Amino acid sequence: MISGDLFADTPPGQSWALAPGAWCLPARARDHAEELLAAVAWVVARAPFRHMRTPGGRVMGVGLTNCGALGWVSDEGGYRYTERDPLSGHPWPTMPQGFRELAAACAAEGGYPGFAPDACLINCYEPGVGLSPHQDRDEQDFAAPIVSVSLGLPAVFLFGGLRRRDVFRRLTLAHGDVVVWGGPTRLAYHGVQPLRDGAHAMVGRKRINLTFRQAG
Repeated sequence: MISGDLFADTPPGQSWALAPGAWCLPARARDHAEELLAAVAWVVARAPFRHMRTPGGRVMGVGLTNCGALGWVSDEGGYRYTERDPLSGHPWPTMPQGFRELAAACAAEGGYPGFAPDACLINCYEPGVGLSPHQDRDEQDFAAPIVSVSLGLPAVFLFGGLRRRDVFRRLTLAHGDVVVWGGPTRLAYHGVQPLRDGAHAMVGRKRINLTFRQAG
């Protein structure tokens, strides 16, 4: 079950609690967007977006790459983190300092000081592409939060509970919005509804999502 849109009419800069341990930070990354997008381009030049396969053999619609000491991958062998890009055999690109600083600052604002991400998943959504509800549970421990930064076209983010059948709340995430979750909701199911078509002045016909994790 999906509830109504929770991000509508929230003033920029006014953070609010989505659920126990989960916070929304509207427009928190907007002033950093140019720097963030330049860093994304730098990463993609070294580790291009690719469409990974699920363990069941389905090709994922979302384009994905990584930066940091660890990168998340999916194939017929399962979901896991690796130190090297399986396409090139090289280590994943170094996580840009601006990424680290923003993620740590947003985590602290959500009540998680000392966050030191070692993995940043970079997802690229095109119109019609979404992400089915899932849990982020491939990390070694769940003490650290997840920090998610949205850039480009708006997307409807679904945030549920610890069971797949729990009610999902809808958040329309705009360019620069940040969501932080951890603690009692660290393993909450979440997903993205298929992206609506449109064009963003800085990003074009797509949405870029940066997901920071402490994986190792």
